[in-house]
Amino acid sequence: MAPSAAPSAAAASPSPTPAGTPIIACAGGTTKILLWTKEGGDSLAYVQKLANGYCALHPDVSFTVVNKDVETLRQDFQTTSLGGNPPDLLWTVADHVGPFTSANLLLPLDGLVDPSTYVPNTIAAVTAGGKLWGVPISNGNQLMLLWNKTIAGPTAPADTKALVAAATKYTDAAAGKYGLVFNQTESFWLVPFLGGYGGSVFAADGITPTLDTDAMRSALKLLYGWKFTDKIAPPEADYNGADGLFKAGKAAFIINGDWSLGDYAKDAPAGIGAANLGVAPLPKITGADWPKPYTAGAFFMVSKNVANDPAKQAAVLDFMKWATSTTQQVDMVKVLKRLPADKVALADPVVTGDPLLAGAAEAVQKGVPQPTNIEMRCVFDSMTTGVRDLFTNSSSDPVAIAAAMQKTASAAVAPGGECGQ
Repeated sequence: MAPSAAPSAAAASPSPTPAGTPIIACAGGTTKILLWTKEGGDSLAYVQKLANGYCALHPDVSFTVVNKDVETLRQDFQTTSLGGNPPDLLWTVADHVGPFTSANLLLPLDGLVDPSTYVPNTIAAVTAGGKLWGVPISNGNQLMLLWNKTIAGPTAPADTKALVAAATKYTDAAAGKYGLVFNQTESFWLVPFLGGYGGSVFAADGITPTLDTDAMRSALKLLYGWKFTDKIAPPEADYNGADGLFKAGKAAFIINGDWSLGDYAKDAPAGIGAANLGVAPLPKITGADWPKPYTAGAFFMVSKNVANDPAKQAAVLDFMKWATSTTQQVDMVKVLKRLPADKVALADPVVTGDPLLAGAAEAVQKGVPQPTNIEMRCVFDSMTTGVRDLFTNSSSDPVAIAAAMQKTASAAVAPGGECGQ
């Protein structure tokens, strides 16, 4: 992210703080910034470290940092904004761009932030209506193929045909062992394969759902085949079920996100172990293209009320630049094992020299930014219903499911619908 000559924020690293507990840094500063963050536990400690590091350089600034879970943060920011007393700065997810901009709660950052220092997909993730609404902190959230090298060997399958062949070899349903596991209950796991067949959830206008298509039918048939034809997946698997099978060494391959790397890199029985964990992009669809998982990450967003206080606005902008500088981004990789959004940091040996992060970096390049408009929530809901129907039993009809997805999504985004505008 934006380069800075300031020293690293790797000052003292505080202990994790319970959720909801305000953390005050440099309390004597005259410019007081209230920051809400989705980060908790050790990740919250990293946010606190950044605030402390900045205050040490700028004693005229003080921070109060508060952790809120993602949904609570969204609701509380909307409520406090309407009440005229919102936090100044958010550390949150790209999904919030839609509802926050629809309610006119954010400060547009065009002309205030240099987007050229960030990975383009991260900027795209917080751009809506031709305006920039956030500053990227991390880069990722993409689904990938992860595997246990002690079961499936050192290299990733070249394509989905090879994946099925390898997964079939390691499947023993009677022993509770499967070649491939993934979350069968959420449409986030469907999206990459829709993209791999050339499809998208929206038409060119970015609003009209396009779910009843050849691409969607092909994606549904592919997933259906893994479970009911190839029989390489378990009869049931939500997120925790798939995760548990992989950690227990009862699955050769798993489709999961970059957020799982830290857990899987732990030694057994808590994880697989860094030396035994393989990480790669989802394999190319045989006869089609590479899957295109959604990418996002974490982002700063600024309350529009900050514009009423020039000193505070200057401090907030400077803090975001410093906190997302190359120096801080490299430090974030070391502490949190997340891919940076800064172009220079992404090419740093701290990423390229780590096999797990290098695999994640390759995987994120295959992705596309997740849409941030408000209609996306209802489209996800419609697709999730379809995914759950698909995996219910072997008589499921991918063609009928795609049509049903389209019908419910179109109704939801129409004027007067749940996500209609």
